[in-house]
Amino acid sequence: MTTSEEYASVRYVVDDVPAAVDFYTAHLGFTLKDSPAPTAFADVVRGPLRLLLSGPASSGTRATPAEASGPGRNRIHLVVDDLDAEIDRLKGAGVSFRSEPVSGPGGRQILVGDPAGNLIELFQPARR
Repeated sequence: MTTSEEYASVRYVVDDVPAAVDFYTAHLGFTLKDSPAPTAFADVVRGPLRLLLSGPASSGTRATPAEASGPGRNRIHLVVDDLDAEIDRLKGAGVSFRSEPVSGPGGRQILVGDPAGNLIELFQPARR
């Protein structure tokens, strides 16, 4: 097995690759790394995270069993400095939220849905 020390990679199955690329680059600070088959596959990066966006024609999607074809409860976790400011910014851009803000001993979080329904957690750590 090979290893990459540059990125940690996560695959999200999406319905519309260009819409997903637009969402992650416009709203969440990702940059487009590669898009060899723009309607089937693209990868975007943010810091050490490489997010593989696989559309219906990609091999990554075709390998997914039918019973696991919808978005799951797993999510990527993005740390933000000011959760309230991010909520206001994203609401202003028309981004859909999948939860209300939740507070706990470690900090505050809210869930956002990408165009395919995959979850993204925006998390502001508690001040210590």
